[in-house]
Amino acid sequence: MGTEINHMVKRTVVSTKAVEQGKYFPLSVLDHCMENKNIKVVYYYQTSQERVVGEITKNLRETLSEMLTYFPIVTGRLIRNERGYWKIKCNDAGVRMVEAIAKGSVEGWLTNLDSKNELKLVYCDDMIQKSYYWSTFSVQVTEFEEGGLAIGLSCTHLLADLTSATNFMKAWTDISLIGKMIDPPMFHPLPYITLGNKKSNHQQCMELINHYKSLIEKPVPIKKDIYTTVSLCFSDQMVQACISMAQNTYLSSSIVTPFEALAGLFWVSLSKIKGLRNGLVDMSICVDVRKVLGLDHGFFGSCMMYNKVHAEGIVGENNISEAAKAIGDAVAKVDNEGIMDLIEWFENNDIKFSALMNGYDVICASLEGVNPYLAEFQEGFKPIHVSHYIEPVLGEGQVLILPAPSGEGPLSRVVMVTLGEEEAIKLCEDNLISQFSPTILMKY
Repeated sequence: MGTEINHMVKRTVVSTKAVEQGKYFPLSVLDHCMENKNIKVVYYYQTSQERVVGEITKNLRETLSEMLTYFPIVTGRLIRNERGYWKIKCNDAGVRMVEAIAKGSVEGWLTNLDSKNELKLVYCDDMIQKSYYWSTFSVQVTEFEEGGLAIGLSCTHLLADLTSATNFMKAWTDISLIGKMIDPPMFHPLPYITLGNKKSNHQQCMELINHYKSLIEKPVPIKKDIYTTVSLCFSDQMVQACISMAQNTYLSSSIVTPFEALAGLFWVSLSKIKGLRNGLVDMSICVDVRKVLGLDHGFFGSCMMYNKVHAEGIVGENNISEAAKAIGDAVAKVDNEGIMDLIEWFENNDIKFSALMNGYDVICASLEGVNPYLAEFQEGFKPIHVSHYIEPVLGEGQVLILPAPSGEGPLSRVVMVTLGEEEAIKLCEDNLISQFSPTILMKY
């Protein structure tokens, strides 16, 4: 792959309308859980043959400035409150924008895609000691000399999860395409603790509390292990086949979701790759809880929750059905009552969020609400490929399961797996996964 990228300009883009002075935005406990995480997304587009290199970037810079008027949190800066927790001062300090030019074409780039080179399309500053000067969001626009465009977005998970990042990009494209935002973001606190949870006889749901306690008590140190990411696309037909395989031991009234089936498939496969012959590697699931909490899809913030998947009694190298059922059970326990109890527990205890990481488990995230392929900057030019990252990856690895482009069918899914290099090679050669004939979008 040609990897020559010239970074032409780095600038700060501010909103076209000044933000109200003295405005602050407190971050929720769910935001603080993600303090040590960041998000990176890369969108790829074909472009008109008549375009002049640099012209698209100029237009996008202008529409970004207009769009940021609706996102005062994004253009603000992190400061500490009286308890030492982060909040945002909405001072319209802007976002970092890098403008770059790459050799070749976007199609040529995607032909031999790998994560190491792909991340060159994302600009990301580490937080410096004086967080007040640090831009929490960064954008890199890379135009390919022979046609095509890549837009890389990076941000701290303190402010946004992948759903919010996708909505941010969609808002930018709406402004660029039609001059107005279709779905404005919603900035408001998490729901208050319900009256039921405040009754003296209320019994706390301990499932989520115990899981997060374990993460705090035994955080994983950030290591410099070499990880790589592979990306696989499963067709509608193949996901249906995987669901049928996972359905075997479910009760007739139970419905296996694409996430449960694919997560079960990769759980079993990764366990075998990691050398387990009779049992499964430790795994936790991560799900978006907007719907569970009664929040609108446009709620802006971090709204992802983790829960341990219990693998007791699951044996055999090909027991996808039992694995999928255990995953479904773990998802079901991330319910409103359990989440509200966890939020209350966080708020009533002095939690050191900086020590909270995602544990030693394989993390499998359901990103069913993320649909980046609606982000159309110019009429007729939708994304041809999108990659997602949640970093740093720790422990045994990470699996992200997302919808595929609409043309692939309603059940089709993209699975992005981050592992050690040797394990990634074995994954691409694994017989259990290969039987579903996924398309390899990005190799190790």
